[in-house]
Amino acid sequence: MGWMQEHSGAFSNATGRDLEQGGADQPRYRRYQLDLISPYCGRSVLEVGAGLGEFAAGFTGLDRLVVTDADPDAVKLLAARFSDRPEVEARQLALGSEFSLDKPVDSVIAINVLEHIEDDAGALRSLAELVVPGGSIVLWVPGYQQLYGEFDRRVGHVRRYTPATVSDAVLRAGLQVEVAKPVNLLGGIAWWAAVRRGGSTAPNPKLVAIYDRFVVPVTRAVERRIRVPFGQTVLCVARVPA
Repeated sequence: MGWMQEHSGAFSNATGRDLEQGGADQPRYRRYQLDLISPYCGRSVLEVGAGLGEFAAGFTGLDRLVVTDADPDAVKLLAARFSDRPEVEARQLALGSEFSLDKPVDSVIAINVLEHIEDDAGALRSLAELVVPGGSIVLWVPGYQQLYGEFDRRVGHVRRYTPATVSDAVLRAGLQVEVAKPVNLLGGIAWWAAVRRGGSTAPNPKLVAIYDRFVVPVTRAVERRIRVPFGQTVLCVARVPA
């Protein structure tokens, strides 16, 4: 049980948020994430670092959904949140610890996880063991080192990625790169203004709500029409060799 205690508080350390307070409500942003990620997912999905389950709650109609977090308190909240959904199971998973599934999943999702890990290729190799041959690992990671600021330091980000650097980690793990592209151009500009120029050390809930209401719809419209050269985030889809 020692390692369970070891990761107590992991959620707050990694996000700068309390489990009790949750996060600022971002319904449009979550839908934007889901619309970008779900096309690459199969019928059974495991989410690493699911936190309070805000993203996972948007997934419906799956055969199986395994929600995991390193923080045992988050896992308890996840179990309670999804208790009425028989296809969902909540498990504790800290990358680098032993973890196994009775049956591999079609897809693993890791949203804002990989940037916390020194040996990112090693972490991807261990996740690939949970996925069926030909299955996917969908990564959503903070983009571009020029956006690295005090907030990144506080929550333990080892790095921010570009499409090239995340692809490099995927290839070193022995996986194939299907997609690696920047997303959320306007979010990147807003982040640069708030964190790099403004020195902000934590997201401001009022600004997050404004961003969700006004900026996300514009971002979606822009990105449907053009391939953006830069963004707050890099989306990467890795394939486990068949």
